[in-house]
Amino acid sequence: MLRTLVIGYGNPDRQDDGVAYAVVNALRQRLGQARLDEDETGLEQLGVSVDSVFLLQLAPDLLDVAAGYQRLIFVDAHVFPDVEDVHSVLVQPEYATAAFTHHMTPALFLALLQTLYGCQPEGHIVSVRGQGFDFERGLTPATVEQVAPAVERIQALLAAK
Repeated sequence: MLRTLVIGYGNPDRQDDGVAYAVVNALRQRLGQARLDEDETGLEQLGVSVDSVFLLQLAPDLLDVAAGYQRLIFVDAHVFPDVEDVHSVLVQPEYATAAFTHHMTPALFLALLQTLYGCQPEGHIVSVRGQGFDFERGLTPATVEQVAPAVERIQALLAAK
């Protein structure tokens, strides 16, 4: 099995934008790992063949950690009407201008890994359709229903190689 880092990111205070937190914890439970508390990122618990973290956003600080993995699986919410509720896609390194100074896409993250560290991990995005993004904690019922299928999609990726 490829050494894999699952990187969930989003804002749990914005309803479904925090779906990755639920997905990461459900995955950790299936893998027999301890759940992350709300104040934990998982960065202090790395060291198994499948590690997982949850962050508010992708940031250059994580590049150092990610350079040690052969596969990265990014988990986030999406709002695309033309894709399924749980969507996964292979992601390639690509430089693109960010609309916000604190925003980094998985493609840009992979491009920076390649340029700065000379490594080219396999990259995948697993995204879950978000229904609500109001300022409140807790997922909408429709998004809660997609957590288990998202974990199954991640486990299928893990089993692929």
